[in-house]
Amino acid sequence: MDKSSWIWLDGKFVPWDEANVHVLTHTLHYGLGVFEGIRCYRGDDGRSAVFRLREHNRRLYDSARILGLTIPFAEREIDDACVETVRKNGLDECYLRPLVFLGDGEMGLAAENPVRVAIAAWRWGAYLGADGQTKGIRAKTSSFHRFHSNTLMSKAKTVGNYVNSILASHEARSGGFQEAIMLDTEGFVAEGSGENIFIVRDGVVKTPGGHSILPGITRDTIIRLLADEGITVLEERITRDEIYIADETFMTGTAVEITPVRELDGRAIGRETPGPITQRMQRAYLDAVRGRNAKHRDWLVYL
Repeated sequence: MDKSSWIWLDGKFVPWDEANVHVLTHTLHYGLGVFEGIRCYRGDDGRSAVFRLREHNRRLYDSARILGLTIPFAEREIDDACVETVRKNGLDECYLRPLVFLGDGEMGLAAENPVRVAIAAWRWGAYLGADGQTKGIRAKTSSFHRFHSNTLMSKAKTVGNYVNSILASHEARSGGFQEAIMLDTEGFVAEGSGENIFIVRDGVVKTPGGHSILPGITRDTIIRLLADEGITVLEERITRDEIYIADETFMTGTAVEITPVRELDGRAIGRETPGPITQRMQRAYLDAVRGRNAKHRDWLVYL
């Protein structure tokens, strides 16, 4: 991990190696916390901007509300703290991780400990590798299902929810694959271990909707960029075999950006290379995050 110098913790900056918590921190034991993943990009004009910062932090607050957590800072304060964390660390491009968690005090499920907030920033390249973005990745349908919304809150980006994702990811990687694709409890495609999914067949683009997916910010970005190009996205249930016979499949997320999937369960997807719509969306996404798309400059918060 490429360490930075400072982490924003509960309203002040502390050195990276001193941003510590007690071993009895409640979230460490029980997983009740929420977080976001955000990226900052350097534009062609030399200026750096955080991409869709307000939308990410709105979801952070939505996630906290779903879990019954009250963040002890105003939303605008967290927006400003994210920008200042990038500035103070002297970063022109980076990944940002706001984290809301319960501190130490009492133990037990009913404990009401202080709600704490941390924001870290560091340089982080392509999550599934640069080759994954250019050539596509190999994926495996996981034996671990994406949980039902009545089991865990699927619209919250919750710390504990990611145990489900970690199990799926480890299973896929141990089998020689780069990522997992998870089905919902009814057997329909939900998402990857940390990404949303799109498929293309005969020029028609589809992505899973419904109760089991996390509504990704990058997913929303791609839906809107496709609309800009006159391509409608159908949000509906997708079966695993629809991916097998798709012309193109790609994953979206802040960490993975736009990453093609060239194979699922040993079956080649399309021509095993990024298809034309996937490539168009990769270019359109980069145009948006680097300030080349005048229509969507409101997605950028400049440093």
